[in-house]
Amino acid sequence: MKSTTTSWIVTGLGAVVSGLGATMRRSRLGSGIIGFGLAHVVLGMLDMLRPTVNK
Repeated sequence: MKSTTTSWIVTGLGAVVSGLGATMRRSRLGSGIIGFGLAHVVLGMLDMLRPTVNK
């Protein structure tokens, strides 16, 4: 599997988790799930910018 594929999977998984958290946003748990998902989105995008991935 190419390393950019892994980055896209992490980013997509983060988007799915954030969407799940958004459906539960009235609780504190929902807010935590949104944050966890957004962290995965950010980390997946940063992973795509790494020089070793671009080569």
